Amino acid sequence: MNQNYKIFFWSLTAALGGFLFGFDTAVISGVEQTLQKLWQLNSIQQGFVVSSALIGTVIGALIGGIPAEKYGRKVTLYIVAITYLLSAIGTAYSVDWKYFMAFRFVGGLGVGVSSVVAPMYISEIAPPDKRGRLVAMFQFNIVFGILIAYFSNYLLGNIGENAWRWMMGVQAVPSLVFLASILVIPESPRWLILKKGNVAAARHILSIIDASTAEQVVQNIQQNTQTNQASSFSSLFQNAYKRPIYLAVLFAFFNQVSGINAIIYYAPRIFEMAGFGTDTALLSSAGIGLINLLSTLIGISLIDRFGRRMLMYIGSVGYIISLSLIALAFYRNNFEGMSFFIFFFIASHAIGQGAVIWVFISEIFPSEVRAHGQSLGSFTHWVLAAIIAFTFPYIAETFGGTVTFLFFAFMMVFQLLFVWRMMPETKGTALEGNEKIVFGH
Repeated sequence: MNQNYKIFFWSLTAALGGFLFGFDTAVISGVEQTLQKLWQLNSIQQGFVVSSALIGTVIGALIGGIPAEKYGRKVTLYIVAITYLLSAIGTAYSVDWKYFMAFRFVGGLGVGVSSVVAPMYISEIAPPDKRGRLVAMFQFNIVFGILIAYFSNYLLGNIGENAWRWMMGVQAVPSLVFLASILVIPESPRWLILKKGNVAAARHILSIIDASTAEQVVQNIQQNTQTNQASSFSSLFQNAYKRPIYLAVLFAFFNQVSGINAIIYYAPRIFEMAGFGTDTALLSSAGIGLINLLSTLIGISLIDRFGRRMLMYIGSVGYIISLSLIALAFYRNNFEGMSFFIFFFIASHAIGQGAVIWVFISEIFPSEVRAHGQSLGSFTHWVLAAIIAFTFPYIAETFGGTVTFLFFAFMMVFQLLFVWRMMPETKGTALEGNEKIVFGH
């Protein structure tokens, strides 16, 4: 296996955590209304059933940097795979909503930790000129997982009263593939130097990545280790790291106040609000997955060519237009073109925030606090995702589609200003050199 294929395989393996992330996130959309009827859940209980995974994700994102720092990126990815497997089996065999919620919580832990560790691992093994598209493979696998979940729900939706169990349990198959693949990837060379002092092993891995730059990268990491010894989560909150913290938190904040997870989790419900039949709503949801996948491919192909900021400009403008059109459709009670408006929104997300978020957050923190910085950005992302998933049914019923989607559009105007005034460009830079760009020196 030549050098490029090895790097691609290592990145793809870590990105499989993203596939399971996406599948686990979206599969609930096909069963949440069935479970509400099956277990006669009120709106509060239903909110917990849907958002229980997100509660686990918030906790997983918060603590994900700890095992990644202590035990390494590879071992942590293995733990993630086990949580996905347990979640798939446990939810499929659940006897009531409380058991179901508990196993969804376990899966959520896996999602949260993988959103910290997988992009970080890929960023630490990727050559600078390929880092954008290799890390963005994580996002590609998320949306591929979402697409497969939507199609899986559609195909399994009419096989009988236990269809929901099959929808949840099928995730065990890719979980086992993920488990097996992790066994053959190397540890992050940066972790080997920073935490283990194993320069020889790190140099060997870096030589596979790029023999011409391996020694220079080793020296840069060692120099970084000598001048920056911070490693605990609390040490992240020093004044020295204020700017990357602001960037990560704001980036994650804007990702969620776009309304993306409201649409991913409740796609069939939103289409039914617009007057679509149940089968049409499920099929339209599968269309969301397909548009997401194709648009993510476009974003990945452009991110190292045009940079992170350009994609965010494109995505922000697309958000504002599409969300305004959705709000207008609800205001007029005229839903002609509604599928196109939502597909336009999904495409805007995939090319902009979707392609950029995990790449950007994995790039902006110095090596000594990267795990904890990634954890903070992911934690912010998932706290807001949990709040939106939990409150969306109530907000949509109380305020209606017009106000709900107009709010999301208004927030994206602020995202556009953030990109214009605050966001640095990190395209093509060495990880150890990004401080100059992020901190402006």
